[in-house]
Amino acid sequence: MKLKDILPVEKEAVYGNDEIEISGISYDSRKTVKGDLFFALPGHMTDGKKYIMDALAKGAAAVVSDSYDENVPAAQIITGDIFHYMSLFSAKFYGYPDREMKIAGITGTNGKTTVTYMLEGILKSVNKPCGVIGTVNYRYAGKVFGADNTTPQSADLYRMMREMSDSGVRHLAMEVSSHSLSLGRVYGIDFDVAAFTNLTRDHLDFHKDFESYFEAKSMLFKGLGKGTKRTEKYAIINADDLYGIKLSESGIGAEIKLYSAENKEADFKAENVSVESSGTSFNAVYENQKEKVSIKHIGLHNVYNALAALGCAVSLGVSFEDAVKGLNGSPQAPGRLERIGGGGSDFETVVDYAHTDDALKNVLSALKNLKHNRLITVFGCGGDRDRTKRPLMGKTAVEMSDFVFITSDNPRTEDPKRIILDIEVGVQRTGKKNYKVAEDRETAIKEAVTMASKGDILLIAGKGHETYQIIGTEKLHFSDIEVAGKYILLKEKQKNDSRRIGQKEFEF
Repeated sequence: MKLKDILPVEKEAVYGNDEIEISGISYDSRKTVKGDLFFALPGHMTDGKKYIMDALAKGAAAVVSDSYDENVPAAQIITGDIFHYMSLFSAKFYGYPDREMKIAGITGTNGKTTVTYMLEGILKSVNKPCGVIGTVNYRYAGKVFGADNTTPQSADLYRMMREMSDSGVRHLAMEVSSHSLSLGRVYGIDFDVAAFTNLTRDHLDFHKDFESYFEAKSMLFKGLGKGTKRTEKYAIINADDLYGIKLSESGIGAEIKLYSAENKEADFKAENVSVESSGTSFNAVYENQKEKVSIKHIGLHNVYNALAALGCAVSLGVSFEDAVKGLNGSPQAPGRLERIGGGGSDFETVVDYAHTDDALKNVLSALKNLKHNRLITVFGCGGDRDRTKRPLMGKTAVEMSDFVFITSDNPRTEDPKRIILDIEVGVQRTGKKNYKVAEDRETAIKEAVTMASKGDILLIAGKGHETYQIIGTEKLHFSDIEVAGKYILLKEKQKNDSRRIGQKEFEF
Protein backbone atom coordinates (compact mmCIF):
# COMPACT_ATOMS: atom_id res chain seq x y z
CA MET A 1 0.00 0.00 0.00
CA LYS A 2 1.17 3.49 -0.75
CA LEU A 3 1.90 5.66 2.26
CA LYS A 4 -0.54 8.38 1.13
CA ASP A 5 -3.38 5.84 0.99
CA ILE A 6 -3.02 4.72 4.60
CA LEU A 7 -2.42 8.01 6.36
CA PRO A 8 -5.14 7.98 9.07
CA VAL A 9 -5.75 11.73 9.43
CA GLU A 10 -6.01 14.51 6.90
CA LYS A 11 -3.50 17.04 8.17
CA GLU A 12 -0.36 15.10 9.03
CA ALA A 13 2.91 16.88 8.48
CA VAL A 14 4.45 14.69 5.77
CA TYR A 15 7.91 15.47 4.45
CA GLY A 16 9.17 13.63 1.42
CA ASN A 17 7.66 11.12 -0.98
CA ASP A 18 4.25 9.84 0.16
CA GLU A 19 4.01 7.54 -2.90
CA ILE A 20 6.36 4.96 -1.38
CA GLU A 21 5.06 1.47 -0.64
CA ILE A 22 4.55 0.46 2.99
CA SER A 23 4.37 -3.27 3.71
CA GLY A 24 4.65 -3.36 7.49
CA ILE A 25 4.93 -1.48 10.77
CA SER A 26 7.80 -1.56 13.27
CA TYR A 27 8.91 0.33 16.35
CA ASP A 28 12.01 -1.75 17.19
CA SER A 29 14.90 -1.15 14.81
CA ARG A 30 16.23 -4.64 15.55
CA LYS A 31 13.07 -6.17 14.11
CA THR A 32 12.58 -3.75 11.22
CA VAL A 33 12.41 -5.24 7.72
CA LYS A 34 12.29 -3.80 4.22
CA GLY A 35 9.20 -1.73 3.55
CA ASP A 36 8.30 -1.00 7.17
CA LEU A 37 7.06 2.33 8.45
CA PHE A 38 9.28 2.87 11.49
CA PHE A 39 7.81 4.59 14.56
CA ALA A 40 10.49 6.30 16.65
CA LEU A 41 8.72 5.96 19.99
CA PRO A 42 9.86 8.00 22.98
CA GLY A 43 10.64 5.81 25.98
CA HIS A 44 11.44 5.84 29.67
CA MET A 45 14.98 4.52 29.22
CA THR A 46 15.79 5.68 25.69
CA ASP A 47 14.38 7.51 22.65
CA GLY A 48 13.41 5.83 19.40
CA LYS A 49 14.89 8.70 17.40
CA LYS A 50 18.33 7.32 18.28
CA TYR A 51 17.57 4.25 16.17
CA ILE A 52 16.12 5.85 13.04
CA MET A 53 19.29 5.32 11.03
CA ASP A 54 19.47 1.69 12.18
CA ALA A 55 15.89 1.16 11.03
CA LEU A 56 16.60 2.76 7.66
CA ALA A 57 19.65 0.52 7.26
CA LYS A 58 17.34 -2.46 7.81
CA GLY A 59 15.10 -1.25 4.98
CA ALA A 60 12.52 1.00 6.62
CA ALA A 61 10.70 2.96 3.91
CA ALA A 62 9.68 5.94 6.04
CA VAL A 63 9.74 7.25 9.60
CA VAL A 64 7.22 8.61 12.09
CA SER A 65 8.65 10.90 14.76
CA ASP A 66 7.69 13.79 17.01
CA SER A 67 10.20 16.16 15.39
CA TYR A 68 11.62 16.69 11.92
CA ASP A 69 15.26 15.78 11.25
CA GLU A 70 16.79 17.18 8.05
CA ASN A 71 19.50 14.52 8.22
CA VAL A 72 17.06 11.63 7.81
CA PRO A 73 17.21 10.49 4.16
CA ALA A 74 13.63 9.20 4.01
CA ALA A 75 10.03 10.35 4.10
CA GLN A 76 9.02 11.60 7.55
CA ILE A 77 5.67 11.99 9.27
CA ILE A 78 5.71 14.35 12.22
CA THR A 79 3.05 14.05 14.90
CA GLY A 80 2.57 15.42 18.39
CA ASP A 81 1.35 12.15 19.92
CA ILE A 82 3.22 9.32 18.29
CA PHE A 83 1.54 6.58 20.37
CA HIS A 84 -1.95 7.69 19.38
CA TYR A 85 -0.83 8.07 15.80
CA MET A 86 0.61 4.54 15.71
CA SER A 87 -2.71 3.16 16.91
CA LEU A 88 -4.66 5.12 14.27
CA PHE A 89 -2.23 4.13 11.53
CA SER A 90 -2.22 0.46 12.59
CA ALA A 91 -6.02 0.37 12.61
CA LYS A 92 -6.18 1.60 9.03
CA PHE A 93 -3.19 -0.44 7.84
CA TYR A 94 -4.75 -3.69 9.13
CA GLY A 95 -8.26 -2.85 7.95
CA TYR A 96 -9.93 -2.11 11.30
CA PRO A 97 -10.16 -5.72 12.57
CA ASP A 98 -11.63 -4.54 15.89
CA ARG A 99 -14.83 -3.75 14.00
CA GLU A 100 -15.11 -7.41 12.96
CA MET A 101 -15.04 -8.81 16.52
CA LYS A 102 -16.75 -8.39 19.85
CA ILE A 103 -14.11 -7.19 22.30
CA ALA A 104 -14.19 -7.25 26.10
CA GLY A 105 -11.55 -5.16 27.86
CA ILE A 106 -10.85 -6.00 31.50
CA THR A 107 -9.04 -3.49 33.67
CA GLY A 108 -8.32 -3.00 37.38
CA THR A 109 -5.41 -3.63 39.70
CA ASN A 110 -6.09 -7.30 40.44
CA GLY A 111 -8.06 -10.10 38.82
CA LYS A 112 -7.68 -9.23 35.14
CA THR A 113 -5.96 -12.47 34.18
CA THR A 114 -8.40 -14.73 36.01
CA VAL A 115 -11.40 -12.91 34.51
CA THR A 116 -10.05 -13.38 30.97
CA TYR A 117 -9.47 -17.09 31.58
CA MET A 118 -13.00 -17.46 32.94
CA LEU A 119 -14.51 -15.51 30.05
CA GLU A 120 -12.52 -17.54 27.54
CA GLY A 121 -13.84 -20.74 29.14
CA ILE A 122 -17.43 -19.52 28.97
CA LEU A 123 -17.19 -18.48 25.30
CA LYS A 124 -15.51 -21.74 24.31
CA SER A 125 -18.28 -23.70 26.03
CA VAL A 126 -20.86 -22.12 23.69
CA ASN A 127 -18.68 -22.63 20.61
CA LYS A 128 -17.57 -19.04 20.27
CA PRO A 129 -13.83 -19.01 19.41
CA CYS A 130 -12.10 -16.49 21.65
CA GLY A 131 -8.73 -14.81 21.45
CA VAL A 132 -6.99 -13.67 24.63
CA ILE A 133 -4.48 -10.87 25.13
CA GLY A 134 -3.04 -10.82 28.64
CA THR A 135 -0.30 -11.15 31.20
CA VAL A 136 0.35 -14.88 30.84
CA ASN A 137 0.39 -15.02 27.03
CA TYR A 138 -1.39 -14.03 23.83
CA ARG A 139 -3.41 -16.90 22.33
CA TYR A 140 -5.89 -17.46 19.52
CA ALA A 141 -6.75 -20.03 16.87
CA GLY A 142 -4.55 -22.66 18.51
CA LYS A 143 -1.50 -20.39 18.61
CA VAL A 144 0.21 -19.22 21.80
CA PHE A 145 2.73 -16.38 21.99
CA GLY A 146 4.81 -15.15 24.92
CA ALA A 147 3.67 -11.88 26.49
CA ASP A 148 6.26 -9.15 26.99
CA ASN A 149 3.58 -6.76 28.24
CA THR A 150 0.10 -7.31 29.64
CA THR A 151 -1.20 -5.16 26.78
CA PRO A 152 1.15 -4.96 23.77
CA GLN A 153 1.87 -1.96 21.58
CA SER A 154 -0.94 -0.95 19.23
CA ALA A 155 0.86 -2.16 16.10
CA ASP A 156 1.10 -5.66 17.60
CA LEU A 157 -2.48 -5.52 18.86
CA TYR A 158 -3.93 -4.67 15.46
CA ARG A 159 -1.75 -7.25 13.72
CA MET A 160 -2.96 -9.96 16.09
CA MET A 161 -6.58 -8.83 15.80
CA ARG A 162 -6.28 -9.05 12.02
CA GLU A 163 -4.87 -12.58 12.31
CA MET A 164 -7.65 -13.51 14.73
CA SER A 165 -10.40 -12.23 12.49
CA ASP A 166 -8.92 -13.88 9.42
CA SER A 167 -8.82 -17.16 11.39
CA GLY A 168 -12.53 -16.92 12.23
CA VAL A 169 -12.13 -15.61 15.78
CA ARG A 170 -15.02 -13.30 16.56
CA HIS A 171 -14.51 -12.65 20.28
CA LEU A 172 -11.54 -11.20 22.13
CA ALA A 173 -10.90 -10.97 25.88
CA MET A 174 -8.18 -8.40 26.54
CA GLU A 175 -6.45 -7.38 29.74
CA VAL A 176 -6.09 -3.61 29.55
CA SER A 177 -3.36 -2.21 31.77
CA SER A 178 -3.21 1.34 33.07
CA HIS A 179 0.11 1.76 31.24
CA SER A 180 -1.49 0.81 27.93
CA LEU A 181 -4.29 3.32 28.48
CA SER A 182 -1.92 6.12 29.46
CA LEU A 183 0.44 5.40 26.56
CA GLY A 184 -2.26 5.10 23.92
CA ARG A 185 -1.72 1.43 23.09
CA VAL A 186 -5.47 0.76 22.93
CA TYR A 187 -6.38 4.21 21.61
CA GLY A 188 -9.21 3.96 19.09
CA ILE A 189 -10.00 0.26 19.66
CA ASP A 190 -13.76 -0.18 19.51
CA PHE A 191 -14.53 -2.13 22.70
CA ASP A 192 -17.97 -3.68 23.17
CA VAL A 193 -17.63 -4.40 26.88
CA ALA A 194 -15.36 -2.93 29.55
CA ALA A 195 -15.03 -4.50 33.00
CA PHE A 196 -13.59 -2.92 36.14
CA THR A 197 -12.34 -5.30 38.85
CA ASN A 198 -10.94 -3.03 41.59
CA LEU A 199 -8.38 -0.33 42.27
CA THR A 200 -5.66 -0.74 44.88
CA ARG A 201 -2.15 0.62 45.33
CA ASP A 202 0.17 -0.21 42.41
CA HIS A 203 2.16 1.48 39.65
CA LEU A 204 2.46 4.78 41.51
CA ASP A 205 6.03 4.97 40.23
CA PHE A 206 4.44 5.56 36.82
CA HIS A 207 1.18 7.37 37.64
CA LYS A 208 2.61 9.38 40.59
CA ASP A 209 -0.68 9.53 42.52
CA PHE A 210 -3.81 7.47 43.03
CA GLU A 211 -6.11 9.89 41.23
CA SER A 212 -3.98 9.73 38.08
CA TYR A 213 -4.02 5.94 38.34
CA PHE A 214 -7.82 5.99 38.52
CA GLU A 215 -8.08 8.42 35.62
CA ALA A 216 -5.97 6.08 33.50
CA LYS A 217 -8.30 3.17 34.24
CA SER A 218 -11.32 5.37 33.53
CA MET A 219 -10.15 6.02 29.97
CA LEU A 220 -11.31 2.55 28.91
CA PHE A 221 -14.88 3.38 29.95
CA LYS A 222 -14.92 6.93 28.63
CA GLY A 223 -14.19 5.53 25.18
CA LEU A 224 -17.21 3.20 25.15
CA GLY A 225 -19.78 4.14 22.56
CA LYS A 226 -17.45 6.42 20.61
CA GLY A 227 -16.51 3.89 17.92
CA THR A 228 -18.19 3.04 14.64
CA LYS A 229 -20.02 -0.08 15.87
CA ARG A 230 -23.70 0.55 16.31
CA THR A 231 -24.20 -2.20 18.87
CA GLU A 232 -25.02 -1.77 22.57
CA LYS A 233 -21.97 -1.12 24.77
CA TYR A 234 -21.68 -2.30 28.36
CA ALA A 235 -19.65 -1.35 31.44
CA ILE A 236 -19.33 -4.14 34.03
CA ILE A 237 -18.32 -2.59 37.35
CA ASN A 238 -17.54 -3.88 40.84
CA ALA A 239 -20.09 -2.19 43.12
CA ASP A 240 -18.17 -3.20 46.26
CA ASP A 241 -15.11 -1.16 45.32
CA LEU A 242 -15.11 2.55 46.21
CA TYR A 243 -13.51 3.46 42.90
CA GLY A 244 -16.00 1.22 41.13
CA ILE A 245 -18.80 3.35 42.55
CA LYS A 246 -16.95 6.51 41.54
CA LEU A 247 -16.51 5.12 38.03
CA SER A 248 -20.18 4.18 37.73
CA GLU A 249 -21.14 7.78 38.58
CA SER A 250 -18.74 9.38 36.12
CA GLY A 251 -21.08 9.62 33.13
CA ILE A 252 -20.17 6.56 31.06
CA GLY A 253 -21.77 6.40 27.61
CA ALA A 254 -22.74 2.75 27.93
CA GLU A 255 -25.19 0.56 29.82
CA ILE A 256 -23.78 -0.03 33.31
CA LYS A 257 -24.16 -3.41 34.98
CA LEU A 258 -22.94 -3.67 38.57
CA TYR A 259 -21.76 -6.85 40.28
CA SER A 260 -21.47 -7.48 44.00
CA ALA A 261 -21.17 -10.02 46.78
CA GLU A 262 -22.67 -7.53 49.25
CA ASN A 263 -25.11 -5.20 47.46
CA LYS A 264 -28.51 -6.74 46.78
CA GLU A 265 -29.29 -3.96 44.28
CA ALA A 266 -26.48 -4.98 41.92
CA ASP A 267 -27.29 -6.61 38.57
CA PHE A 268 -25.07 -9.66 39.14
CA LYS A 269 -25.04 -10.90 42.73
CA ALA A 270 -23.39 -13.69 44.72
CA GLU A 271 -25.29 -15.33 47.56
CA ASN A 272 -24.46 -18.13 50.00
CA VAL A 273 -20.74 -18.11 49.28
CA SER A 274 -18.79 -21.17 50.45
CA VAL A 275 -15.00 -21.44 50.19
CA GLU A 276 -13.37 -24.85 50.57
CA SER A 277 -9.93 -26.27 49.82
CA SER A 278 -11.37 -27.86 46.68
CA GLY A 279 -12.86 -24.62 45.34
CA THR A 280 -15.61 -22.06 45.80
CA SER A 281 -19.37 -22.24 45.35
CA PHE A 282 -22.17 -19.67 45.47
CA ASN A 283 -25.53 -18.81 43.99
CA ALA A 284 -25.26 -16.36 41.12
CA VAL A 285 -28.32 -14.14 40.66
CA TYR A 286 -29.22 -12.07 37.61
CA GLU A 287 -32.63 -10.69 36.59
CA ASN A 288 -34.63 -13.10 38.79
CA GLN A 289 -32.54 -16.03 37.59
CA LYS A 290 -30.48 -18.05 40.05
CA GLU A 291 -27.79 -20.56 39.09
CA LYS A 292 -25.35 -22.59 41.17
CA VAL A 293 -21.71 -21.72 40.59
CA SER A 294 -19.02 -24.27 41.53
CA ILE A 295 -15.50 -23.32 40.50
CA LYS A 296 -12.05 -24.69 41.29
CA HIS A 297 -10.82 -21.22 42.20
CA ILE A 298 -10.32 -20.54 45.92
CA GLY A 299 -11.25 -17.37 47.78
CA LEU A 300 -13.79 -14.56 47.94
CA HIS A 301 -11.75 -12.51 45.45
CA ASN A 302 -12.46 -15.21 42.88
CA VAL A 303 -16.19 -14.80 43.50
CA TYR A 304 -15.76 -11.23 42.27
CA ASN A 305 -13.71 -12.42 39.30
CA ALA A 306 -16.44 -14.92 38.45
CA LEU A 307 -19.16 -12.26 38.61
CA ALA A 308 -17.14 -9.98 36.33
CA ALA A 309 -16.75 -12.82 33.82
CA LEU A 310 -20.46 -13.59 33.95
CA GLY A 311 -21.27 -9.92 33.37
CA CYS A 312 -18.98 -9.80 30.34
CA ALA A 313 -20.34 -13.05 28.89
CA VAL A 314 -23.99 -12.04 29.23
CA SER A 315 -23.20 -8.64 27.72
CA LEU A 316 -21.60 -10.44 24.77
CA GLY A 317 -24.81 -12.36 24.12
CA VAL A 318 -24.40 -15.58 26.12
CA SER A 319 -27.46 -16.64 28.12
CA PHE A 320 -27.04 -16.46 31.89
CA GLU A 321 -27.65 -20.20 32.27
CA ASP A 322 -25.07 -21.10 29.61
CA ALA A 323 -22.60 -18.58 31.04
CA VAL A 324 -22.75 -20.25 34.46
CA LYS A 325 -22.31 -23.71 32.91
CA GLY A 326 -19.25 -22.51 31.04
CA LEU A 327 -17.90 -20.74 34.12
CA ASN A 328 -18.16 -23.95 36.15
CA GLY A 329 -15.86 -25.68 33.70
CA SER A 330 -13.40 -22.82 33.26
CA PRO A 331 -9.72 -23.47 34.01
CA GLN A 332 -7.63 -21.71 36.60
CA ALA A 333 -5.14 -19.16 35.32
CA PRO A 334 -1.52 -20.34 35.60
CA GLY A 335 0.24 -19.06 38.71
CA ARG A 336 -2.94 -17.94 40.44
CA LEU A 337 -3.24 -19.97 43.64
CA GLU A 338 -1.75 -22.82 41.65
CA ARG A 339 -1.02 -25.95 43.65
CA ILE A 340 2.37 -27.58 43.29
CA GLY A 341 2.38 -31.36 43.34
CA GLY A 342 5.32 -33.39 44.48
CA GLY A 343 5.58 -36.85 45.94
CA GLY A 344 3.49 -37.55 49.02
CA SER A 345 4.03 -34.18 50.64
CA ASP A 346 1.98 -33.74 53.80
CA PHE A 347 1.84 -29.95 53.42
CA GLU A 348 0.22 -27.81 50.74
CA THR A 349 2.29 -25.57 48.45
CA VAL A 350 0.76 -22.89 46.22
CA VAL A 351 2.20 -20.15 44.04
CA ASP A 352 0.43 -16.90 43.25
CA TYR A 353 1.16 -13.80 41.19
CA ALA A 354 0.14 -11.48 44.06
CA HIS A 355 2.49 -8.50 43.94
CA THR A 356 0.43 -5.79 45.64
CA ASP A 357 -0.61 -5.56 49.27
CA ASP A 358 -4.28 -5.99 48.37
CA ALA A 359 -3.62 -9.04 46.19
CA LEU A 360 -1.45 -10.56 48.91
CA LYS A 361 -4.17 -9.89 51.48
CA ASN A 362 -6.79 -11.57 49.27
CA VAL A 363 -4.66 -14.66 48.73
CA LEU A 364 -3.67 -14.99 52.39
CA SER A 365 -7.31 -14.51 53.43
CA ALA A 366 -8.35 -17.31 51.09
CA LEU A 367 -5.67 -19.65 52.46
CA LYS A 368 -6.33 -18.78 56.11
CA ASN A 369 -9.93 -19.92 55.66
CA LEU A 370 -8.72 -23.38 54.73
CA LYS A 371 -7.93 -26.02 57.33
CA HIS A 372 -4.24 -25.73 58.11
CA ASN A 373 -1.58 -25.78 60.83
CA ARG A 374 0.76 -22.92 59.92
CA LEU A 375 0.72 -20.50 57.00
CA ILE A 376 4.24 -19.84 55.67
CA THR A 377 4.80 -17.12 53.06
CA VAL A 378 7.68 -16.38 50.69
CA PHE A 379 7.57 -13.05 48.88
CA GLY A 380 9.58 -10.08 47.62
CA CYS A 381 8.96 -6.87 45.70
CA GLY A 382 10.06 -5.85 42.22
CA GLY A 383 12.82 -3.34 41.67
CA ASP A 384 12.46 -0.09 39.67
CA ARG A 385 8.77 -0.14 40.54
CA ASP A 386 6.40 1.47 43.04
CA ARG A 387 8.25 1.66 46.39
CA THR A 388 5.19 2.75 48.38
CA LYS A 389 3.62 -0.71 48.33
CA ARG A 390 6.68 -2.47 49.79
CA PRO A 391 6.14 -1.68 53.50
CA LEU A 392 2.42 -2.38 53.07
CA MET A 393 3.18 -5.82 51.65
CA GLY A 394 5.61 -6.49 54.51
CA LYS A 395 2.98 -5.53 57.07
CA THR A 396 0.31 -7.68 55.39
CA ALA A 397 2.60 -10.69 55.13
CA VAL A 398 3.72 -10.85 58.77
CA GLU A 399 0.28 -10.03 60.17
CA MET A 400 -1.49 -12.71 58.16
CA SER A 401 1.19 -15.43 58.11
CA ASP A 402 2.71 -17.56 60.85
CA PHE A 403 6.15 -17.12 59.31
CA VAL A 404 7.51 -15.12 56.38
CA PHE A 405 10.62 -15.37 54.23
CA ILE A 406 11.39 -11.99 52.68
CA THR A 407 13.39 -12.38 49.48
CA SER A 408 14.02 -10.95 46.01
CA ASP A 409 11.47 -10.85 43.22
CA ASN A 410 12.71 -9.11 40.08
CA PRO A 411 15.22 -6.63 41.53
CA ARG A 412 16.09 -5.27 38.08
CA THR A 413 18.64 -2.47 38.47
CA GLU A 414 17.85 -1.81 42.13
CA ASP A 415 19.94 -3.19 44.99
CA PRO A 416 17.93 -6.16 46.39
CA LYS A 417 19.05 -5.22 49.90
CA ARG A 418 17.44 -1.79 49.53
CA ILE A 419 14.19 -3.33 48.37
CA ILE A 420 14.15 -5.66 51.36
CA LEU A 421 14.84 -2.74 53.70
CA ASP A 422 11.78 -0.98 52.30
CA ILE A 423 9.72 -4.11 53.03
CA GLU A 424 11.13 -4.35 56.55
CA VAL A 425 9.95 -0.82 57.33
CA GLY A 426 6.38 -2.12 57.26
CA VAL A 427 7.29 -5.25 59.18
CA GLN A 428 8.97 -3.31 61.97
CA ARG A 429 5.92 -1.11 62.43
CA THR A 430 3.99 -4.22 63.47
CA GLY A 431 6.55 -5.21 66.10
CA LYS A 432 6.44 -8.78 64.82
CA LYS A 433 9.53 -10.99 64.58
CA ASN A 434 8.04 -13.89 62.61
CA TYR A 435 10.19 -13.44 59.55
CA LYS A 436 13.60 -14.09 58.05
CA VAL A 437 15.45 -12.38 55.22
CA ALA A 438 16.83 -14.68 52.54
CA GLU A 439 17.88 -12.46 49.67
CA ASP A 440 18.44 -15.28 47.18
CA ARG A 441 14.99 -16.44 46.05
CA GLU A 442 15.92 -20.09 45.58
CA THR A 443 17.42 -20.17 49.08
CA ALA A 444 14.23 -18.66 50.51
CA ILE A 445 12.06 -21.28 48.79
CA LYS A 446 14.40 -24.07 49.90
CA GLU A 447 14.29 -22.92 53.53
CA ALA A 448 10.51 -22.53 53.43
CA VAL A 449 10.07 -26.07 52.08
CA THR A 450 12.45 -27.31 54.80
CA MET A 451 10.40 -25.55 57.48
CA ALA A 452 7.00 -26.74 56.25
CA SER A 453 5.55 -29.73 58.06
CA LYS A 454 2.34 -31.73 58.18
CA GLY A 455 -0.77 -29.59 57.79
CA ASP A 456 1.08 -26.41 56.83
CA ILE A 457 0.31 -24.26 53.80
CA LEU A 458 3.27 -22.71 51.99
CA LEU A 459 2.54 -19.69 49.79
CA ILE A 460 5.16 -18.49 47.32
CA ALA A 461 3.94 -15.11 46.09
CA GLY A 462 4.88 -12.50 43.53
CA LYS A 463 5.92 -14.30 40.37
CA GLY A 464 3.18 -16.85 39.73
CA HIS A 465 3.39 -18.03 36.13
CA GLU A 466 6.65 -16.18 35.37
CA THR A 467 9.60 -18.33 34.37
CA TYR A 468 12.28 -15.69 34.74
CA GLN A 469 13.97 -13.37 37.18
CA ILE A 470 15.32 -9.99 36.10
CA ILE A 471 18.58 -9.17 37.84
CA GLY A 472 20.24 -5.99 36.62
CA THR A 473 19.30 -5.89 32.95
CA GLU A 474 19.62 -9.65 32.50
CA LYS A 475 16.59 -11.94 32.25
CA LEU A 476 17.46 -15.29 33.83
CA HIS A 477 15.41 -18.47 33.86
CA PHE A 478 13.67 -18.93 37.19
CA SER A 479 10.37 -20.61 38.01
CA ASP A 480 8.89 -20.70 41.51
CA ILE A 481 6.96 -23.81 40.46
CA GLU A 482 10.08 -25.63 39.27
CA VAL A 483 12.23 -24.61 42.23
CA ALA A 484 9.60 -25.47 44.85
CA GLY A 485 8.80 -28.74 43.12
CA LYS A 486 12.48 -29.69 43.13
CA TYR A 487 12.89 -29.20 46.87
CA ILE A 488 9.55 -30.81 47.71
CA LEU A 489 10.58 -33.95 45.84
CA LEU A 490 14.03 -33.89 47.42
CA LYS A 491 12.51 -33.52 50.88
CA GLU A 492 10.21 -36.48 50.29
CA LYS A 493 13.08 -38.59 48.97
CA GLN A 494 15.20 -37.85 52.01
CA LYS A 495 12.30 -38.64 54.32
CA ASN A 496 11.79 -41.98 52.61
CA ASP A 497 15.52 -42.76 52.61
CA SER A 498 15.76 -41.91 56.31
CA ARG A 499 12.86 -44.17 57.19
CA ARG A 500 14.29 -47.01 55.12
CA ILE A 501 17.67 -46.98 56.87
CA GLY A 502 16.26 -46.18 60.27
CA GLN A 503 17.89 -42.79 60.71
CA LYS A 504 16.38 -39.49 61.75
CA GLU A 505 15.26 -37.21 58.96
CA PHE A 506 17.85 -34.67 57.91
CA GLU A 507 17.73 -31.36 56.11
CA PHE A 508 19.17 -30.66 52.68
